[in-house]
Amino acid sequence: MHPPAVPRIGIGYDCSITPLRHGGLCLVQTTDFFYPLVDDPYMMGRIACANVLSDLYAMGVSESDNMLMILGISNKFSDKERDIVIPMLMQGFKDLAEEAESQVTGGQTVINPWLVIGGVATTVCQANEFINPGNAVVGDVLVLTKPLGTQVAVNAHQWIDQAEKWNRIRLVVSEEDVEKAYQEAMYNMARLNRTAARLMHKYNAHGATDVTGFGLLGHAQNLAACQKNDVSFVIHNLPVIAKMAAVGKACGNMFNLLQGTSAETSGGLLICLPREQAAAFCKDIEKTDGHPAWIIGIVEKGDRKARIIDKPRVIEVQTKMIGL
Repeated sequence: MHPPAVPRIGIGYDCSITPLRHGGLCLVQTTDFFYPLVDDPYMMGRIACANVLSDLYAMGVSESDNMLMILGISNKFSDKERDIVIPMLMQGFKDLAEEAESQVTGGQTVINPWLVIGGVATTVCQANEFINPGNAVVGDVLVLTKPLGTQVAVNAHQWIDQAEKWNRIRLVVSEEDVEKAYQEAMYNMARLNRTAARLMHKYNAHGATDVTGFGLLGHAQNLAACQKNDVSFVIHNLPVIAKMAAVGKACGNMFNLLQGTSAETSGGLLICLPREQAAAFCKDIEKTDGHPAWIIGIVEKGDRKARIIDKPRVIEVQTKMIGL
């Protein structure tokens, strides 16, 4: 048997890529799940679906042939709570899968102490349909496709009803500001990175990852570590949901938002693009999706590490209050 033309990719990457024995095809798969972080079960289902699909999109794979749903139903639910919440979760997940032109054909459900929602996304594709994340070169720039600050926004929203915590931030933000930030965070988390995945091919991306639980810097470091060339990433700009940088500072920097380690959920793609292509990519994605992307850093010669400069420029991303 001849060795596969495409190397097997797995641990440490956003997806596993398995060369198949059938005519140069590859199996691309990913799985993810987490616990609810917003109040609306339907939106939580959409967020979970978007989060699963983002791992495919980070590899430049814009099509998902099939999805499975993972669901843990809390044994602390009353019958009424279960019968209202679970169908809404499932419907949100299913609706976004259909918007991504995929379908949910099965999965697994268990009774669990905690509510869990997630899934599996699978694609069969040719080698030219995915982009290996390890090809960044000196002179590339780093582009981010969603603003940071989802963890801060969700927590600040919960603090509105917790006087002790609210008092820590009320001098820098109003309840209206927090509500807007929360809605923006929820909308962004439920938004697909599919357009970015398509445009990665058009604008000759050299690699990408999605920004989730390890924060911007954590995922930038993971992406830097897998590079073939002797490069490092330097981040200068941080696009942040409006007012959330001030909230993070007011509560003693507990989130480490500006240090890049604040967890994000279903965040944007961090993409290495040729410098001469990046501005056109950002213009194209905003024209198509109605949302901006930002050039946030550079790729320079180095030892496969990533860092954020001491005083990064914070870009306040104003909320749009766009409904689904």
